[in-house]
Amino acid sequence: MRQHPGHRARVVPPDRRNCCVNSHPGPSHAIRAGGTGPGETAPDRRSPTVPPATRAPGTAIDAVALRKTYPGGRGRPPVRALDGLSFAVPTGTVFALLGPNGAGKSTTTKILATLSRADSGTAHVAGTDVARHPERVRRAIGYVAQKPVTDPMDTGRENLVLAGRLQGLGARDARARAAELLDRFSLTDAADRLVTTYSGGMARKLDVAMGLVHRPQVLFLDEPTTGLDPEARAEMWAEIERMTAVESMTILLTTHYLEEADRLAANVAIVDEGRVVVAGTPDALKDELRGDGIVVELAPGVPDDGASLAGRVADAVRASGVRDVRVEGRTLRARADAGAVALPAVLAGLDAAGLPVASATLARPSLDDVYLRHTGRSLTAAQAGSRSAAGDHAGAAAEEVAA
Repeated sequence: MRQHPGHRARVVPPDRRNCCVNSHPGPSHAIRAGGTGPGETAPDRRSPTVPPATRAPGTAIDAVALRKTYPGGRGRPPVRALDGLSFAVPTGTVFALLGPNGAGKSTTTKILATLSRADSGTAHVAGTDVARHPERVRRAIGYVAQKPVTDPMDTGRENLVLAGRLQGLGARDARARAAELLDRFSLTDAADRLVTTYSGGMARKLDVAMGLVHRPQVLFLDEPTTGLDPEARAEMWAEIERMTAVESMTILLTTHYLEEADRLAANVAIVDEGRVVVAGTPDALKDELRGDGIVVELAPGVPDDGASLAGRVADAVRASGVRDVRVEGRTLRARADAGAVALPAVLAGLDAAGLPVASATLARPSLDDVYLRHTGRSLTAAQAGSRSAAGDHAGAAAEEVAA
C-alpha cells in the first residue's frame, strides 16, 4: 500500500481483527475492538465467522418495539426517530424498509448493525442479541452506509485487501478475495486506480464490495442506489438478486425508490415517523387496493391555494364513482373499481368546475398507492417534504459510535 500524506500503512495485530462492520474504519463508523462496553460480554474469540445462534431458525433479523430519541440541540426539542418499530426478516431473502428520508430507516439499520443503541426494545441479527453481544453480530454482518467509507487516496484493490486483513484474512486470501470482488463488480480494469478517480457508480460498487469481503450472513444496504444513473442502478439490482439467489444471503435494504422495493424485495415494510405502518409482500400489499388508480394533474395555470383548491377538486369529482380521493397541490389521486369508466366522468366533472387538466393516467395499484392508503400522502410528496430536514436524523446521530 502506498504512503501518502495523512495515511500510514498499518499491520493489523490478531487481537484487533474483525473490528469493523463494513470492513474499513471510516471516520464516522469506527467501532472499538477489544474490551467490553456497558452491558456487553467479553468478545467471543472462538470463530471469526458464524456466531452461536440464540433465536429460532428461519429468521435472520428480528426487531421488536425499537425506540430511539435524539436530543434536539440548540434549544430544539428532542427528535423521536423510532417509535416502537417492529419487523422480522426471513433468512435468505431481501427485505425492504420503504419510506422517505427522516422516516427512521437509517436509524434502524445503525441499531441492527451495532452502530447505535436503541433506547428500548430488542433486536436479534443472525440469532444474536445486538445489545448483549455486538462483537458476535459484527462477525456475521456486512454494512454499507449511505456515505462512502473507502480511502479515496488508495486504489480499489488496496481498499479491499485492507478490508480483508481487518476481517482476519491472511495476505494471500485477502488479495484473492479482492480480485474476486473486483471481477464480480466489473472493477478489474480500475482496480489499481485511486478511488478518487472513480465515477459515482464505480465508487458505490466498491462500497458494496467492501461489505462483502468476509462473506457475511446478513448484509445491510442503506440506500444503495441513491445517485446512480439508470445503468449503474440496474447493475446493482442484478448483483443484489444474485447474492440472494446464489449465496442465500439475507439483505436488509433501505430505500425510497418504489420500483427498487417492488422488484427486489420478497417483503416490504412501509416506515413512517419511526413506525412500521404496514408490511407484507409487494403483491399482497397492492392486492389489498381494489380497482384502478387514477392520477390527474391540473394545468399549471390553476391557482394552488391549498385547502380551497382541494375542496373544489373533491366536489368536482364527487359524482364520478371514485373513492379514496386525495389532492396534493395540483395533483388528484383516486381509486375506482372500473377506472376506464370513471376517468371520463372525473375529467368531465373537473371541466364543468372550470379546472383545466394537464394530464391524466390510469394504472394498476402501486406501492405508492399503498403508502398513500396508510399514511394519507404519497411517498413522492413525503420525500419532497423531507429534503430540507436532515435525513434520518443523521446530524443528531453523527457522534454515535457503538461501544
